[in-house]
Amino acid sequence: MEEEQFWIQQVLAGDKQAYAYIINKYKNQLYATIFRMTKNPQDAQDLVQEAFIKIYRNLDKYDASGSFSGWLYRVAINHCMDEFRKKRYSLTQIEVDEEKVVNPNHPEIVFLKKEKSRQLERLVSTLPEDERLIILLRYVNEISYEEIGELMDIPLSTVRNKLHRAKKKMRETVKREGGYFYELSNGG
Repeated sequence: MEEEQFWIQQVLAGDKQAYAYIINKYKNQLYATIFRMTKNPQDAQDLVQEAFIKIYRNLDKYDASGSFSGWLYRVAINHCMDEFRKKRYSLTQIEVDEEKVVNPNHPEIVFLKKEKSRQLERLVSTLPEDERLIILLRYVNEISYEEIGELMDIPLSTVRNKLHRAKKKMRETVKREGGYFYELSNGG
């Protein structure tokens, strides 16, 4: 936290190169979150770049009363939601060339991991936008309930309720359709 404050102060003092530290620290996590929202690598990349520009321009508005990561995610996610509303965002999924990703030493293991990941992504993608976002923030980015509440500007109780509902919907889908997530269907 102190290190982040140092870099923020450097940027605010006019050292534009110091912003590279902030970008490098958060770019992968932010990309993963936005990619899961858009399901499109190019759109996610564009939105992450735009979000970092917006974060840079608004860095002087960060007041250090909350966590910097929470503030950063709030700015980025709000930017994405604004873009979704403006463009009536259409989800365009791009298939990944599986042959480039497969580990030739353990093809069975790689296949099973991919299939499990694909099923989990599909489960999450069936959720309403707000529940999907809460699941991603909590379990992919490991953001606390309190920070999620701040990010989405909703009470803590609403975060818990939406998270509970999202997991319940996912469990019901697994019970109905089967799949790898037996632990989910048993209340896990």
